[in-house]
Amino acid sequence: MPSDFQKFKLVIAFDGTAYQGWQMQKIGLGVQQLVDEAIKRRFPGAKRLVGSSRTDTGVHARGMVAHVEIPEEGMRVPIRRMALAINSLLPHDIRVLQASRVHARFHAQFDAKGKQYRYYIRNHHAHDPLNRQQCWHVPGKLDVDAMKEAAKIFVGRHNFRSIAGTQNYERESYVRTLTKVAVQGRKPDLTIIIEGDGFLYKMCRNIAGTLVQIGQGKIDAAELRDILEKQDRTAAGMTAPAHGLVLWKVFY
Repeated sequence: MPSDFQKFKLVIAFDGTAYQGWQMQKIGLGVQQLVDEAIKRRFPGAKRLVGSSRTDTGVHARGMVAHVEIPEEGMRVPIRRMALAINSLLPHDIRVLQASRVHARFHAQFDAKGKQYRYYIRNHHAHDPLNRQQCWHVPGKLDVDAMKEAAKIFVGRHNFRSIAGTQNYERESYVRTLTKVAVQGRKPDLTIIIEGDGFLYKMCRNIAGTLVQIGQGKIDAAELRDILEKQDRTAAGMTAPAHGLVLWKVFY
């Protein structure tokens, strides 16, 4: 990287309701595009913003990480005011929470060691209208203890093909390592926390959907190991709605 460029790490939060995911889109609007445009308006000569990961349409983030390279002559504000300067050009549902200078070799995607996602569920006969876009409303009875026990089975290194969303191409590997899968909270508000070194397409939403169906008694928790071994998407549970999922943190 030329010596006259400085690299910055940004931590970004967004409500994904109005967007087709984080990444820039050929059709539709991604969060990345709006942040990239705001940076280039505020800091002339900035290179394209690079994010740590993709997100599905409607998924939210509290801790999306991105990096950007800005020429020294384009840095018109001190670093401590960088987030404020970018935020002034963003819509109300996207915010840069932190901005810091990093080493020239830092890469938001390739240096990431893992991520934490959180999936929010409201298990009550009535949805909370103030939180309708941030959690999945599951009105029927859930056996939370069964969900907690089943969640432990996902932890470890497994072939998660049964839990991966269907795509029109084959991946080289469906093996991932999850270091934590836990169901926390009290009814009516439950949170599924999922941490791992990497995630397949719709993997977190499929884990959430499978755990909810275990809680509903539609899937026997004792069958979960067999479901993973089958490596067949049709063997596992439903895909939970996107609006309950939040990219909470990226680990470096």
